[in-house]
Order: sequence, then C-alpha cells, then structure tokens
Amino acid sequence: QVQLADSGGGLVQPGGSLRLSCAASGRAFSSYTMAWFRQDPGKEREFVAASSGSAIYIHYADSVKGRFTISRDNAKNTVFLQMHSLKFEDTAVYYCAAGLGYSGNYYLPAKYNYWGQGTQVTVSS
Repeated sequence: QVQLADSGGGLVQPGGSLRLSCAASGRAFSSYTMAWFRQDPGKEREFVAASSGSAIYIHYADSVKGRFTISRDNAKNTVFLQMHSLKFEDTAVYYCAAGLGYSGNYYLPAKYNYWGQGTQVTVSS
C-alpha cells in the first residue's frame, strides 16, 4: 500500500511559479513511476509529467514542456513538480499518482494504482 499526500497549490498570477510536492508513505518508493495529472471540473484527467523510479525516463505533456519540471527524492519518498511561466490554462486540481514499475502507458490514469487527494492551482490576475 502507498499513500500519497500532495501539497503546494495556490493562487498565482500569470507568469508566476509554484512548486508542488507529493510525499509518499510505504516501501520501495523507487520501484514506482510517479506522475502528475491535472483535472478541470467536467473534463477528463490530463497527464502532465511522469518520472520512472530511477528518473531515467522523464516525460511531459506537450502543453507543459519547457515550463514544468518533475523531480524526485527517493531517499525522502517525495516527488516534486516545479512550475514556471504559469498560464491561465494551467488552472486545475493537480494530483500525484504512483504506479508500480515503468511502462509505455505512463500517460494513462489507469496505469496508476495510488493517488493523492489533489491540490488546487489557480492562475489568475
């Protein structure tokens, strides 16, 4: 069992930055692909970024490439999402997710067994 607690959301102006954190409990954190998804009300959950257990494989959605960075500290069972140059369309609830192992379907919510409770990011002037 893995429990995830994500945090760090808030209100930020366009062009601003935020860093999200996700703390995981349980064992073998480095065995899990960790990802961030986001969701607007009435829309499907959208892939944002993923990191394989050893961070050899890193993936981003096209909409966030060059602006967001996913990183992880396996010693502290934590994954981060650093977000820069935030845009209005980045507004959503952001969720961290954990899935055992690495596979090519890293962008699908179904790949992940464990989810955080979500943290709201609002980009507004």
